[in-house]
Amino acid sequence: MNLSELLAREPDANNLEAWLRKVPYAAYLGIRAEVRGDDILFILPGDERMVGNPSPAALHGGVVGAFMEQAGTFHLLAKMDNPVLPRIIDFSIDYLRPARVRDTYARCELNRQGRFIANVSITAWQQRESEPAAIARAHFLIPDNAT
Repeated sequence: MNLSELLAREPDANNLEAWLRKVPYAAYLGIRAEVRGDDILFILPGDERMVGNPSPAALHGGVVGAFMEQAGTFHLLAKMDNPVLPRIIDFSIDYLRPARVRDTYARCELNRQGRFIANVSITAWQQRESEPAAIARAHFLIPDNAT
C-alpha cells in the first residue's frame, strides 16, 4: 500500500504508525505516535546514534528539529478532512534546553488551516511537558487537490 492509499484511511493509531513507516526519515528516526482521544503524542526514542554533543551526551539539534517537523506534518495530516501530503513553507524552532539521550515527546496544535496554508505549533519535551526542550512553529502549503 502506498502513502496516498494510507492517507485515505482514518488516522487511528495503526494508520499513523503505517504513515510513519512510509516516510524513510521518520522510520530511520524511529518516530512513533500514540492517539489519545483527539490528541496525538509523538515519541522519538532515545538513541545513541542521534548524539550531536558527546559531553554531556545530547541529541543533535537537527534530529530534534526533524522530529518536530515530522510531528507537525503528521499532526496536520491527521486533522485534515481530506488528507493530502502538505509541503513545508517554513519552520522556526527555539531550542530551550538540551535534549538528553532519552525518549523525547512532542505535542502539536493546529492553529489555523485555510484552503492553501496551515499553521502548526509543536512543543517537544523529555521528562516534563512543562519544561520543553524546544518549541517550534511550522507553515505548510496544502496542495490544490485538498477540498
